Amino acid sequence: MELTPEQRESILGWRLIAPCLGVIGLLIIYPILYNLYLSFFDVKLTGDKIFVGLANYERLLKDTAFYGSALTTFIYLVGTVFGSTLVALLVALLMNLEFPLRNLVRTLILLPYFAPVISVVFGWQFIFDPVNGIYNHVVVEVLGIAAERRNLIGEPKTALFVVIIFDIWKHFPISYLLIVSKLQSINKDQYEAAAIDGYGPIGRFIHVTLPELYFVLGTLIILRFIWNLNKFEDVFLLAPNVETLPIFTYYAAFTGIIDQGFAASVSVVQFILLSFLIYFYVKKVLKW
Repeated sequence: MELTPEQRESILGWRLIAPCLGVIGLLIIYPILYNLYLSFFDVKLTGDKIFVGLANYERLLKDTAFYGSALTTFIYLVGTVFGSTLVALLVALLMNLEFPLRNLVRTLILLPYFAPVISVVFGWQFIFDPVNGIYNHVVVEVLGIAAERRNLIGEPKTALFVVIIFDIWKHFPISYLLIVSKLQSINKDQYEAAAIDGYGPIGRFIHVTLPELYFVLGTLIILRFIWNLNKFEDVFLLAPNVETLPIFTYYAAFTGIIDQGFAASVSVVQFILLSFLIYFYVKKVLKW
């Protein structure tokens, strides 16, 4: 039977994307399915597996440490996502103005994002070091705001806020770059028309700038939620005592009393949250 041109084109298309589908299946789909499989087992150090059904999920629902980690993750997500987006928006608005050496300043703003994580983490640990750190020296000895030096990174509650500030500083440049690119593409006639209608700077920002930035801001917020829900290296290197869900999973799977089945169940819950965020992004932001 002779194939039509449309059928030949369709077969060619499937042949071209088959390698890509194979790679996706091997690197993404298989690990997800295997992780789901492990969550129904008690995995021994020897590699032996004992089927326990939903026992890992039942234990998860009763584990106060898991809820503490979930709360830490929520605070971390809200602080970093909205903090970095707000800082990026403010900086982008400033960088959209004309002033001397603007291009140099724009370049310097991007440095935190491109700097190696391991190097800047060591720098931040030195800043907050309780003995030789610049922060404690300024706060205690120069300004006299605090009576004694504190190990902000060593205390879980304060370490969480240090990690949030670090993440905002480290990752706001990429959000800034996308926002300022969109700002420069807005037609100036819209601002002139809004000014003629009687809108001041704030009114023009609300009625012209924000609507134009809707897609960019919505995309940044959702993607940052997705990225930061998976964030591991930044938090772990700076303050391993801040147990967000990825770090909680790591400790359960590879330290102390190793329990990879339980850790797998935590990963499944995290994957469900990620899937919801991706669905929300596709439906509400992209509007597909």
